[in-house]
Amino acid sequence: MSRKDLLPVENVQLNVRQALYRASRDYPGGQFALALTLGISADDLCKRVNPKDIRPIRPELIEEIVEATRDQRLLAALVRPAGAMAFVPTVVSTGDASLKSVAALLDEVGAYVRSLADGSADDAWKAHEVAELRYHAERLIGQVLGIVAGAELAVEVNHG
Repeated sequence: MSRKDLLPVENVQLNVRQALYRASRDYPGGQFALALTLGISADDLCKRVNPKDIRPIRPELIEEIVEATRDQRLLAALVRPAGAMAFVPTVVSTGDASLKSVAALLDEVGAYVRSLADGSADDAWKAHEVAELRYHAERLIGQVLGIVAGAELAVEVNHG
């Protein structure tokens, strides 16, 4: 297996094969470790998730990679064609410092969306503008759901 990254440019939106490749490379220990976790040949995994390859991928293998990696980019790539969004809320502390950092993120995203709206006032949206808008919207929603998950966890700890 090559150590060379076949997808060196970080895209805002990845297709399913690109997301499989990125999720497998970013897995702790890399593609070899993921192959070991899945119980398949590392060579076979690398060939199957190669972003330049066209060989079919079994749906069961995709499910196993999703389960092992829980990679948000992969989940997004799988549901995006249906116009859906997938989120795995990451628990965010509901403490004061965490909430202030989330507020700063929300301010940044709000400023980005306002500038994007001003820039596209000509009603001529470009694909990359929409992709960036979706990316920031998904990050924003993920942060909000993370706060909810943190609050739910706090309730469980206090009443559990």
